[in-house]
Amino acid sequence: MNLVHLTASTFHGGPERQMLGLARNMPEEIRSTFVSFAEGGRCRSFLAAAQQQGHTAIALEHDSPRFRRSLRELTELLRRVGADLLLCHGYKANILGRIAARRVGVPVVAVSRGWTGENWRVRFYEKLDRFHLRFMDHVVAVSKAQADKCRRAGVRSERLSVIHNAIDPDRFVDPDPRYRLKLEKMFREPKSLLIATAGRLSPEKGFDVFLAAAARVLEAQPDVGFVLFGHGALKQVLLQQIAMLGLSGSVVLAGFRNDLDRFIPQLDLFVLPSYTEGLPNVVLEACAAGVPVVATEVGGTPEVIEHGTSGLLVPPGNPDALAYAILDAIECEDRLRDMGFNGRQRVLEAFTFPAQVEEYLKLLAKLVPTKSLHTVPLPKRHPDMTVEPTCER
Repeated sequence: MNLVHLTASTFHGGPERQMLGLARNMPEEIRSTFVSFAEGGRCRSFLAAAQQQGHTAIALEHDSPRFRRSLRELTELLRRVGADLLLCHGYKANILGRIAARRVGVPVVAVSRGWTGENWRVRFYEKLDRFHLRFMDHVVAVSKAQADKCRRAGVRSERLSVIHNAIDPDRFVDPDPRYRLKLEKMFREPKSLLIATAGRLSPEKGFDVFLAAAARVLEAQPDVGFVLFGHGALKQVLLQQIAMLGLSGSVVLAGFRNDLDRFIPQLDLFVLPSYTEGLPNVVLEACAAGVPVVATEVGGTPEVIEHGTSGLLVPPGNPDALAYAILDAIECEDRLRDMGFNGRQRVLEAFTFPAQVEEYLKLLAKLVPTKSLHTVPLPKRHPDMTVEPTCER
């Protein structure tokens, strides 16, 4: 079977890691082919990673606004690679992928990770996405909360499954202590505890609330250091907020880091202040690293974090509640350790790639019944494969 993934990758982030993790753990009789819209050449990072893992990786020549050419090219490509099923990630992939798959006569599945509504253009495309989801052969929601949103958008329950995001916990077995030193060197003065958050610097992530909460925490614990990993349109706004609140010596904007997973295990606490989420990969990473989490009770986050056991949950948009939960968490070192341990156990029980693969195999058996599929994942080997050109023009 050839399972084709279609996306519009702009960098190698959380959704991309999910796709590659799924492919890496699939039985060897299921090939994975990765196709991305060029996105001005930004697809290179993801497609290079897919190639390195041993998969065919293809960049489409045509992109928006040449949608007719993109659709024609995608249709021809699905025929050429012998696609058995198209798995779409994101609204552009969902809209064009659905039409192309229909023309070729293969099933099409959308992976619904959540909607951000970060600006008017994104809200418009997400509205189109919700409409098109109704006509997919199947929709995979990454959390129960996202599945509820899909139902409200008109997706019928019999065409909807919940398959959670996954994490490879082995990535965090041997943390590098040098990264603790790197964190400490971000500050001019020593810090007793290091607390961080991470994500795209956009409104739905709630980083303004994170900074407001940090100011309240520092009134009670002035030797705590806060780090914000990520880049995006709100960088200057957040820098201005840091200056206005007088946090310059205690809060660091660390930018986007490819090695974020090396920093996470060195944290004392991870905070996610989002207004909306599907199922956040970074929370899975923190839990897998044994780091306790304080997060807003949105999307699929409560499906990972059990309040009071593996972390603490607070309502979104409330800096006082967030600050109180942070102070509550860091009050006792033993409690931090216990919540971190429980979070890792939760990930090991329910959010691993073998568990995710098993659910996808059940779905594939329904949608492509003529193909022989194992119901239990087999050990994965990576055969030599001819690799298509990536985004180089």
